[in-house]
Amino acid sequence: MTLFTIDKVRKTFKNGEVEEEILKGINLSLKEGEITALVGASGSGKSTLLTIAAGLQSATDGQVLFEDQNLTTMNTEQIRKLRASKFGFVFQFSHLVPFLTVEEQLLLMLDIAESPLKKHEQQSEVHRLLQLVGMAHRKAAYPAVLSGGEKQRVAIARAIIHQPKVLFADEPTASLDSQRSQEIMQLLSELTTTLNITTLMVTHDEEMLAYADRMIKISDGAVLSNTLY
Repeated sequence: MTLFTIDKVRKTFKNGEVEEEILKGINLSLKEGEITALVGASGSGKSTLLTIAAGLQSATDGQVLFEDQNLTTMNTEQIRKLRASKFGFVFQFSHLVPFLTVEEQLLLMLDIAESPLKKHEQQSEVHRLLQLVGMAHRKAAYPAVLSGGEKQRVAIARAIIHQPKVLFADEPTASLDSQRSQEIMQLLSELTTTLNITTLMVTHDEEMLAYADRMIKISDGAVLSNTLY
């Protein structure tokens, strides 16, 4: 089932008197429970496309449709609530809050998402998810004592603790070595299937494409190829 549709999306920026077209009428759809990888050279527009899809910036033209909602016509508060409740985010760096423990990172996300769960239910859900990502034994640890791979595992758990429909991942393995990258992608693949999450991932690492269901290659702001594995 198609969950997400990007329809004729264009993005332009003013560079002095010159208007630069970063995205040139992009069309694509994301299906439930699939990992879609966006690939392309630096400056091709793939990260811009991801941030527009996620409602982090607006398109110049075109539409972004999620379920029965049009992000293009939403105001700032509506988009914020949608991101907090339905979207999850994982970036190149974990961006964990340094003064919060692993457990507290996830509880904070539940608070931001305005979770209806009671306090004891939230703690139970945090413990369940930390077990799922292999970090339950580190729940009382602070980010400073975690390895890079551990931080990304916590960041992934934080991104999905509120049960989002879509996970946006921008170079989630770029700061990790090869072994840790494989572990994180295996985890993302398992979680996408287990929790039926739709994942849109930007990556430059061709080895990570083995975990994708679909690869979309972007070149000069346009879709060059759309390959289903």
